[in-house]
Amino acid sequence: MTEAWTLKGEMALSCSCTVFCPCVISLGNHPPTESRCQTWAGIRIDEGHFDTVDLSGIKVGLMMDLPGIMARGNWTAALFVDEKAPIQAVKGLTRIFTGRVGGTTHLLSILVSQFLGVQQAPISYETQGETRIVRIEKYVDGAITPVPGKKKGENVVIRNSEYWVGPDVIVARADKSRFRGFGRNWNLAGRSAEIVKLDWGNQ
Repeated sequence: MTEAWTLKGEMALSCSCTVFCPCVISLGNHPPTESRCQTWAGIRIDEGHFDTVDLSGIKVGLMMDLPGIMARGNWTAALFVDEKAPIQAVKGLTRIFTGRVGGTTHLLSILVSQFLGVQQAPISYETQGETRIVRIEKYVDGAITPVPGKKKGENVVIRNSEYWVGPDVIVARADKSRFRGFGRNWNLAGRSAEIVKLDWGNQ
């Protein structure tokens, strides 16, 4: 029997596209601007559960390396979970982020061909003004800021999309974006980023 799960919070994602990621609008059917997509994301879980395990307050990170068009798959991925998370939460989050319990993240079980495993490390996800500061010790050092819109005080937002992460996507840019690990050394500063409210689950 598949365990029930829910996850609400926010994701800040940085990728290698030189202009805003075309995957959001094309739903993964348009090539990345740099022919391949190198991306990391930080996730702040505000509330959630996996079966009877509480996930609230846990921080998570992802690394994804895509060889071309997102929808064609063959992704390489790794998962990071805050070192403070109990082992049952780590196990549940691993099942969620490998797509093995269905729901919002099920497509990861189809598109990821190589899963590099789970690393537990100190993870911080902070909001300073409108900038999201994400750090995964030894792996990620990032700062992501929304792109301001014409109307003062409002950011550029893509609304009501069918993007799998969430329907409303804040268009952003990476002020700082370093990823080091798994044989990768990326500097994605100045490139595409996004901020998305999450309301995921399998119910």
